[in-house]
Amino acid sequence: MSGHSKWATIKHKKAATDAKRGRVFTRLIREITIAARIGGGDPNTNPRLRTAISAAKDENMPSDNIERALLRGTGQLEGEQYDEVTFEGYGPGGVGMLIQVVTTNRNRIVSEMRHVMGKNGGNMAEAGAVGWMFHRKGEVIVPKELADEDKLMGIVLEAGADDMRDDGSSWYIVTPPEAFEAVKDALAKENITPASAEIGMVPQNYVKLTGAQAQQMLRLIEALEEHDDVQHVYANFDIDESEIQAAVGAN
Repeated sequence: MSGHSKWATIKHKKAATDAKRGRVFTRLIREITIAARIGGGDPNTNPRLRTAISAAKDENMPSDNIERALLRGTGQLEGEQYDEVTFEGYGPGGVGMLIQVVTTNRNRIVSEMRHVMGKNGGNMAEAGAVGWMFHRKGEVIVPKELADEDKLMGIVLEAGADDMRDDGSSWYIVTPPEAFEAVKDALAKENITPASAEIGMVPQNYVKLTGAQAQQMLRLIEALEEHDDVQHVYANFDIDESEIQAAVGAN
């Protein structure tokens, strides 16, 4: 199944350090600011902002941080002006990739993304070359030890999820964007806390990677995710969980 969802689950566990938490906060603050700038500062009428604030609260971000980010987005507080840019490219084995960045310098980020991709076995692609491979969906990952399959499937499908799949050590739930919050709320009512939950770009199909190509792909993903301007990296690779665990453990 989704190799990238396994990567997200394992990386989420690894990220429970102060340094990683700081990076998570920075990305969430930028997402709140961008969402408020584009769609307005009222979460009730701005689904993207509502989702960003919910994600920030899930990470225990102080309410003052959230409020300042929102006010910067609406122009009520001064701050850096961010541009949102999505790059398309290919990783090892022909894996399709979408790289979403929020930056204060478009010219700089273009050269930096090209450098990171080239150094790690990837290459940039023209706009539209890869985007068609992905659909915007909600992704919720629930560790298997937290929920029985039949019960969990009943909860999420009733709340509007499209599908629930076995993803190794976790259940992988896909929702339409408009049902994402309802699914999260339904899980919360049952005291089920997902390992991760976000609206992102979900591949329509996957490229299976093993061995050296798999390890190179994971190095590329990690190099991109370490860049301060990168918000999200989406890729349609499928790599066995054991190989992902080995790569994370080696870092």
